[in-house]
Amino acid sequence: MAPNAAAVKQAELLRNDGNIYFKKARFGAAIDAYTEAITLCPNVPVYFTNRALCHRRRNDWERVEEDCRRAIQLDSNSVKAHYMLGLALLEKKELTKGIKELERALNLGRGANPKGYMVEEIWQVLAKAKYKEWERSSSQRSWELQSLKEACESALKEKHFLGVSEMEGFVDDATTSHLKQLEALETVFEKAAEDDTPSEVPDYLCCRITLDIFHDPVITPSGLTYERAVILEHLQKVGGFDPITREPLDSSQLVPNLAIKEAVEEYLEKHGWAYKID
Repeated sequence: MAPNAAAVKQAELLRNDGNIYFKKARFGAAIDAYTEAITLCPNVPVYFTNRALCHRRRNDWERVEEDCRRAIQLDSNSVKAHYMLGLALLEKKELTKGIKELERALNLGRGANPKGYMVEEIWQVLAKAKYKEWERSSSQRSWELQSLKEACESALKEKHFLGVSEMEGFVDDATTSHLKQLEALETVFEKAAEDDTPSEVPDYLCCRITLDIFHDPVITPSGLTYERAVILEHLQKVGGFDPITREPLDSSQLVPNLAIKEAVEEYLEKHGWAYKID
């Protein structure tokens, strides 16, 4: 049964009260106001995300998760709900699940408001989470790789000693063969370890102004690519010209560089987001 008009109006007044309390950092009072609003109108997702934000400020991640899951039940496209649920899951060390929620939030945010502050914030958190996940899985892989290497070396040594005992007169040949096999084994495992090590991001995947890897690359008529937020800030605060070529430039001339965007995503996927963002 839908709430009546009076309940809806009162719930909105409580929401406004909650917003005022939140701005004054009175999170307990804000939670009470949002809770009353939820009691009156339990099917409004923003009441839950607002209350979750208060819980987040108090580091009460269990309640953040509860409110965000309820908000998502009411609105599966809630950017804030998916984002804060992702944060709560990261706090629980559930990296894979947290990353999944952050990716959902990022995709929804890009569709709703690609220039919004939340998109950049979500992307930064997601990058750090992906790095942690890569770091954890890399440590596990390194341990497994070392164990496998030791097992292979042990097997080769055992094979060598057995061969030496059975090949009288050919000891030197057997030893030479054994050493070559050990060298080959070392090369194989060094290459495997190298492939799992972070590498420098290629220059063409980085903005020429910030030198950071692209997030939202745009290309100018002169053929240069910049991070959208950075070039827009330049045009607004410095002047209407390309910062490198000095040619006249207007924001309407900026076009998304989809090729670079795809290249960045492929690079990050291949390297497990194996780089750090400060």
